[in-house]
Amino acid sequence: MTEQETIQSIWESHGRGIHFPAEWTGKLGLDEAYRVQLGILALNVEHGSRHAGWKVGLTADAIREMFGAGAPVFGYLLAENSLDSGHEFTFSDLQSPAVESEVLVTLGRDLTGPGVTAEDARGAVAAIAPAFEIVERRGGDLGTDFTLGIADNVMQRCFVHGSEQPLPPDLDLGDVQVDVSINGQVKASALGKQVMDNPLQSLAWLANSLTTFGQGLKAGQRVMTGSFTKPIPAERGDAFESRFTHLGNVNITFG
Repeated sequence: MTEQETIQSIWESHGRGIHFPAEWTGKLGLDEAYRVQLGILALNVEHGSRHAGWKVGLTADAIREMFGAGAPVFGYLLAENSLDSGHEFTFSDLQSPAVESEVLVTLGRDLTGPGVTAEDARGAVAAIAPAFEIVERRGGDLGTDFTLGIADNVMQRCFVHGSEQPLPPDLDLGDVQVDVSINGQVKASALGKQVMDNPLQSLAWLANSLTTFGQGLKAGQRVMTGSFTKPIPAERGDAFESRFTHLGNVNITFG
C-alpha cells in the first residue's frame, strides 16, 4: 500500500469513529505515523478546516518513560477547535476526556529549524496565554499503540485559552506555577520546569522537529507547548480552573 493509500485508509477509519483501526495496529513506524498525521492535516484543510498551529506532548521525563518514548511528540491545531475560557462542554459529546494545563504561545515571526534555540524561540513569541488542552482516549491511548496515537493527532480534541499578553522580557517560564482546581479544590500544582525545563525549550524542539518533515512554524500560528501536569480525567459536572502565576487563569466546565 502506498503512503497516500495508508493516509486515506486511516482518514476514512477516523471518519467512521474508529481511531485505532485493528488492521493498522502495530503496523506504523514512527516517521510513517507522523507522515500519516500530516497527511490527515492536509485532508482536513482540503475539506475546509484552517490549520491554526501545533501542539507538543510528552514534554515531561516521567510521562515519556510511562509510554516508553525517547522524545516528545507533536500534533496540529485546527482553528475550529480553539475555544475561549469559560467554555461549557457537553460531556456526552466527548470520549473519555482529560484536561492538560499548558502555556499557549502565538508567534510573531517564522521559526524554522534546524538549530533553533530557546532564546530564538523567545524572540519569536508575540503573545502568551494560559490554556487547557482537552485530549480524548478515543478507543485507546498512546499506550495502546504509540504510533497510531500519533497518527490520531496525539489524542487532541480542542484547546481552550484565556487572555493573551506579551511575554514579559524578564519572565522565566520555567518558574511559572500552575494550580489546577476541580470544583473549587486544588488537585494539582506544577512548575513550567516540568515542560522540558522551560516551555521555550519545547517550542525550540518543535521548530527543529518539524523541519524533518518539511514543515516550519509560521508567524500568526499558535503552539500549545506541553502540559505542566499529567492529564487529569474529567467527569460530568466538573468545573476546572487553572491559575498560572504572572499569566492569569483559564476555566471550563463539563455539563
